[in-house]
Amino acid sequence: MGLLEDARNIQRKDPAARSVLEVMLLYPGFHILVYHRIAHWLFQHKHFFLARWVSQHARHRTGIEIHPGATIGKCLFIDHGMGIVFGETTEIGDNCTIYHGVTLGGTGKDTGKRHPTLGNNVLVGAGTKVLGPVYIGDNARVGAGSVVLHNLPANCTAVGVPAEVVRINNKAVNPADDLDQQDLPDITAQRLTALDQRLSKLEKAAQGDTPPSAEQIAARVQQSRR
Repeated sequence: MGLLEDARNIQRKDPAARSVLEVMLLYPGFHILVYHRIAHWLFQHKHFFLARWVSQHARHRTGIEIHPGATIGKCLFIDHGMGIVFGETTEIGDNCTIYHGVTLGGTGKDTGKRHPTLGNNVLVGAGTKVLGPVYIGDNARVGAGSVVLHNLPANCTAVGVPAEVVRINNKAVNPADDLDQQDLPDITAQRLTALDQRLSKLEKAAQGDTPPSAEQIAARVQQSRR
């Protein structure tokens, strides 16, 4: 029943999916869930070699690499899926949405719990990298191309490299059902615009009767970057 509900979930969320049967036969995002259930069962029963063999076979078949030790909740929607990597201690809650090119990986220096944990109803945009034992709270939304290195609170939107929280909505939301990844603020552009405005003010001051010293200009530019 669990896999059938996973297939129905994909069919509901993907406007290109015309039927549950099409999802079960043709969608790599569904196939990897079948493979992972087998690999995860073998891993839990200490058949580590067989578990890795199943996961590697799944990687070649789907383009998605999920370590058999990773824990995945109900109704995970992996859209397209090519290039996705989940590390061994990754934990994913229920009803999450993950796009292609996402890495839930380690930093290379941690031991024990070294991969991310995602809460429920989390959306992770295409190409995003979430690194280390960070926690992403329920209903969080991470914009495409972001790099997450620190914990993110629930009900937030985060974008950028490194990712920064740009929106927190205290009302009940479910971003995993919202497939629009374009309506996100451009943090870099906003900061460059603000810096340009401040530099313009400095240039006008420098053209006055008493222009600021080079040290004063450098100090102001440094302050504007904070």
